Amino acid sequence: MTDKGRFITFEGIDGAGKSTQIAATETWIRAMRHDVVRSREPGGTPLGEKLRELLLHEPMHLETEALLMFAARREHLAQVISPALQKGTWVVCDRFSDASFAYQSGGRGLSVDKFFQLEQWVHPGFQPDLTFLFDLDPAKAAERLAAGRQDHDRFEREQRDFFVRVREAYLERARRSAGRIAVVDAARPVEEVTKEILDILQQRFA
Repeated sequence: MTDKGRFITFEGIDGAGKSTQIAATETWIRAMRHDVVRSREPGGTPLGEKLRELLLHEPMHLETEALLMFAARREHLAQVISPALQKGTWVVCDRFSDASFAYQSGGRGLSVDKFFQLEQWVHPGFQPDLTFLFDLDPAKAAERLAAGRQDHDRFEREQRDFFVRVREAYLERARRSAGRIAVVDAARPVEEVTKEILDILQQRFA
C-alpha cells in the first residue's frame, strides 16, 4: 500500500522569507525518504504559469483576479497536487488558497462569502496537511523587498496599508485554522526560523 502523500504550504506577505524555508523543508522530506514535488501558486502547470503572468502584471477587475487565481488552482490540483498525493509523493507549495483569502479578500476587499464559494467549488473539503504562515511586519517586509530585486510585480508594488490588511487577514485565517496553520515569527534570524520549521515537521510527521 502506498504511503500517504502530504501537502505542505507556505504563506506570508511578500518579503517574509519563504523561499529559504521551502528549500529546507524539501531537504528534510527527502531525508525522511519521501518523494517530493515543489510547486507554487499562481502557477505550477503550463496553463497556471501563463495565468500567473497575467495576474502579476496585468491590471484587472478584482473579481476577474479572484476567478483567475482559482482557475489556476483548479488546474494545479488536477495536474500536479492530486496525482502526486495519490502516488504517495509529498507536495511543498509556495501559497495556496490561504493566499487568496489574504490578498483578494483581505487586501483587495473581495467578499468573504464569494471567496468561500470559490473555495468550496474548486476544492471542497480539501486543505493542506500543514501550513506555515510567515508573519512579518509590513515595514520590515518592504525593507527586504527594496534590498532585493527591483522588477517588482503589481502586488509587490502595493502600498503599505494593503500589506497591513493582507497580514491581518492571514492572522484571522490562522485563528480559524489553528490546528493546520503554524504561525512563524519571520523577523528572527533565518537559522532560528529554520529550526522551528524542522521541529514542527518532526513533531507532525516523523
